[in-house]
Amino acid sequence: MNLLIDTHAFLWFVLNDPQLSVTARRLLTDPANVVFLSPASYWEIAIKIRTGKYALSEPFPVFMHREIALSGLRILHISVDHAAVLTTLPLHHRDPFDRLLIAQAMVESIPLVSADPAFDAYPVTRLW
Repeated sequence: MNLLIDTHAFLWFVLNDPQLSVTARRLLTDPANVVFLSPASYWEIAIKIRTGKYALSEPFPVFMHREIALSGLRILHISVDHAAVLTTLPLHHRDPFDRLLIAQAMVESIPLVSADPAFDAYPVTRLW
C-alpha cells in the first residue's frame, strides 16, 4: 500500500518518539508499504527551525538526507494537479502545509499517516 506521511509522524518515526502510534509504526515499517514524504514536510521543518519553533541537534540537510535514506522514504513531488486542488479545497484546515498534504493524498488516492483529526474533514483516509 502507498502511504503519505505527515510531518509530525515523520519526525516521531525517525526520532523513535513514543508519540507515534503502534499502528503508525507498523504501517511505516511494513516492507509491503511504500511510504512517501512530501517536500511540504521538509519545507515545514525548515521554516520551524528558522522561526525557533523546532530544533535539530545537527544541520538540517544532514538530518533530512540521512533520515529519508535510512527510512526508505520516497519523495512525492508537488505537481500542478496537487496545487490545483488547493484552489477549491474547503478551509476546514488552514495550515498551508497540511492543506498541501491533503491535496496530494486526494489526487494520488493514498492514505495519510497522521495523528491530526483535522484531516478527517476531507475526503482522505487517515491512518493512525
